[in-house]
Amino acid sequence: MEESRHTPAHDHHHHPGRGHGGPGHRHEGGASRAARVRDRIVHLARPHRHDTGDKVDAAMETSREGMRTLWISLAVLGLTTAVQAVIVVLSGSVALLGDTVHNAADALTAVPLGIAFLLGRRAANRRYTYGYGRAEDLAGIVIVATIGASAAVAAWVAVDRLLDPRDITHLWAVAGAAVTGFIGNEWVARYRIRTGRKIGSAALVADGLHARTDGFTSLAVLLGAGGAAVGWRAADPVVGLLITVAILFVLKDAAREVYRRLMDSVDPALVATAEEALSQVAGVRGTGQVRMRWIGHALRAETDIVVDPHLTVVQAHRIAVAAEHALIHAVPRLTAATVHTDHTAAGSDPHAVLAHHGERPGPVSGVVVGDG
Repeated sequence: MEESRHTPAHDHHHHPGRGHGGPGHRHEGGASRAARVRDRIVHLARPHRHDTGDKVDAAMETSREGMRTLWISLAVLGLTTAVQAVIVVLSGSVALLGDTVHNAADALTAVPLGIAFLLGRRAANRRYTYGYGRAEDLAGIVIVATIGASAAVAAWVAVDRLLDPRDITHLWAVAGAAVTGFIGNEWVARYRIRTGRKIGSAALVADGLHARTDGFTSLAVLLGAGGAAVGWRAADPVVGLLITVAILFVLKDAAREVYRRLMDSVDPALVATAEEALSQVAGVRGTGQVRMRWIGHALRAETDIVVDPHLTVVQAHRIAVAAEHALIHAVPRLTAATVHTDHTAAGSDPHAVLAHHGERPGPVSGVVVGDG
């Protein structure tokens, strides 16, 4: 079958937080049926705007929430680290030193994430046509490097203390610092994970999981203090090595998450949801490959659909718009979708048409309609 030429129709966008897929958009839960009907009527009656101002404003609001979480986390972990550092100086505990170094590194991860959020506020331009959301992925790399450096420091100090044993003092203060570290990290972990999931930030969720593990490693310091209390001098550096191992597990998990984001990985369940949504759209005779990627906090999608060959351009465009609506309604955090239409010859198989065009790259943005 000869490949058809395609012309882009107008760009058709939605506004996060006000239309589809934004934080304020709900189809279930407490929303009444009357409210849902009203929203649909308003959605049909009021034309969509096509400028980028609303998208930038919505992204800025999301980034402000992320920034607030980062700075509050920085303050809490900074205070926790300061308390632990004082006890380290007084007691000479290697296990507590390792925990303190790790907490300090965790607090400082707010800096690259903060820079990424600030960059993410910038509007897209002719060079960065998708905007600056990828800065958050670069911040994830910095965070992974920071975790790795803290593991190296903790391991070096623990091995040095095993080779040159020394007594630790102020055991009750060390125990108190360990509990303080756990409480501070667990609070920060809950806060970061909750906000990260709300705004769709994989880096912030990963950082929250990192903080949660830090909390449990803080409790491990209690074991070192207990061993020292009964006269086992090696207990403190051994716990320091155990903390290093825990940091390495965190490093593995964080590196995997950052790698997946850099490789445009998405949850396969989201793809299945998109395919199901497309199959329910009236006029869609077949669906092709669905592609998704994260750009900062938002998802973008590209897909191919097959429509009847006798449709006019306007009719095919309406089906493409309906398909885009269905995708943005069905997939959380999806803020833009490119829908490419193709047609079947009489009596041909829609899947064969899609397979014929399967390797053709999709358009960059908007809704694209086949011209027949």
